[in-house]
Amino acid sequence: MERTEIEEKVREFLIEDLEIDEEKIVPGALLKDDLGIDSLDFVDIVVIVEKKFGFKIKPDEMAGVKTLSQFCDYIAEKMK
Repeated sequence: MERTEIEEKVREFLIEDLEIDEEKIVPGALLKDDLGIDSLDFVDIVVIVEKKFGFKIKPDEMAGVKTLSQFCDYIAEKMK
């Protein structure tokens, strides 16, 4: 899967499933501070990523992921 496809799928579920304002979804957006993703949202994200991308997120691997761009990088790395 191409990086642009990953970004589009992430963008879609952030808007549709987590109801995040579209204008806030930019590569440098901080997941917690800018997008308002909390621990309950993260549980939803784990389920969505498993369904859309076919792998499970490991919380310890996500420890350094702070921005939307880093999150897409993480998914792209796991998709290899």
